[in-house]
Amino acid sequence: MDRDGATRTPAQRAGDAAEGAVAAALVAAGWQILAGRLRIGRLEVDLVGVDPGPPAMLAVVEVRWRRSRAYGLPEETVDGRKVARLRRAAAALAASGALPDGTRLPPLPLRIDVVAVEPGRPGHLRLRHHRAVGEPGRGGALW
Repeated sequence: MDRDGATRTPAQRAGDAAEGAVAAALVAAGWQILAGRLRIGRLEVDLVGVDPGPPAMLAVVEVRWRRSRAYGLPEETVDGRKVARLRRAAAALAASGALPDGTRLPPLPLRIDVVAVEPGRPGHLRLRHHRAVGEPGRGGALW
């Protein structure tokens, strides 16, 4: 299936729109988005960007969209297995020093972030940015 084509389901298109909204919000906050929708072997990364800080950091960003809270908050779906997959993807990026297209990564510390997206007031989205997910001292979990 083409990620941007007409074969995308409405739920997939909503997720794609959420990723675009997060990228735009991060850029508005001073970030530089280096890539989106990356495949690293069998792993997938929604966004890779540079947070200007301080301190400046390279971030792998997982975007989680939910239309409602009927089954919980979007960020509650990021479990230990997902964090482990994100760590593997981040480690592979760091080890290669480059994006899959060959673009060199800046020599910055690397972290994993999660941005939860859900509907807000009409025509707007509500975003919650969780930085350094699964870092030591947090038990590998979001909370």
